[in-house]
Amino acid sequence: MSLNAAASSPPAPRTISVTLLVVVVLVVAGAAVAATAGYYALRPSSAPTAPGSITVVDDLGRTVVVPPDPARVVVLSPSILDIVYRLGLRSHVVGVDCYAAALGGLADDYSPDQIALWNLSSSMCVQVGPTFAPETLLNLTPQLVLASTIISVAEVEEISANLHLPVVMLQPPTVSGVLVDDSLVAEIFGVAAAAQQLNGELSSELYNASVATENLVAYTTVLVTYDTDPNGYWTFGPGTFGESLIEICGGASISANATLPYPELSPAQVLVADPQWIVYGVGYGFNESTYAGGPDWSDFGAVQSGHLTGLDSNWLTEPDPTMILEGIPALLAVLAPAGA
Repeated sequence: MSLNAAASSPPAPRTISVTLLVVVVLVVAGAAVAATAGYYALRPSSAPTAPGSITVVDDLGRTVVVPPDPARVVVLSPSILDIVYRLGLRSHVVGVDCYAAALGGLADDYSPDQIALWNLSSSMCVQVGPTFAPETLLNLTPQLVLASTIISVAEVEEISANLHLPVVMLQPPTVSGVLVDDSLVAEIFGVAAAAQQLNGELSSELYNASVATENLVAYTTVLVTYDTDPNGYWTFGPGTFGESLIEICGGASISANATLPYPELSPAQVLVADPQWIVYGVGYGFNESTYAGGPDWSDFGAVQSGHLTGLDSNWLTEPDPTMILEGIPALLAVLAPAGA
């Protein structure tokens, strides 16, 4: 995988999304609960199309008719289950995404803490990898599927057309897009007040981040990596929620000019870019030793100067409320300590 520009080029200028600015303004005005208005202005509004049904537009622009307050829901993404749980809707969930049992099952997609907190069990597994097994979905007799791009569009169409189940895709392109998805899920289940409270908390955290970074003289160049193999280090490219996370926290990603949304940077590219900090994801069997075994790790300037830190992989890879409430403060402490 290659970068769009020479690795020695400076990262692309830091840009904050319009939505984040809307969030900041609304918090200052004391109207944090309205922070998703900017997003909904870009979507067709949802409206009932038949008695009892609700029509919504998901993050892929798909129009989906869903039953009101569905009692049996399959959630195919930890990030979506985080939203569902925080909105008080865990009792509606009958199934979650899993890998094949021989390849890790539930534990491949969910951390031990998530499994315990959300009371998940192998009996809830819908196999999405290495191949999708539709029978594991049908066995749970769901009324609605909430999914991210952990499954392909082709698989979504199979579920919708062949299995006759409504599928709502939730894949926010930016961190602040999580607020939109909170409101969309709340609309489906009729829990607007819960979403207003949650989005108020999220908006406040985004505002705090904007205050912490507004007077930065220079942004910290950084490699945020969540996986490594003999070829290099996987990270975030332009137009991804991971890139927006780095920007919000005062960082300038060395992969900002990549040609792919999720590129793998070679050790040579990292060496030439010479990031001031390296942030790596831990959990799911990954720790500092895992990355230390990666190609040319000990040659990186940030490693030699001790400017590296490990953060929970879920805080870096799952666009959900926990990323905002816990991941952003943790990353801010690294990239913009005390607004320095």
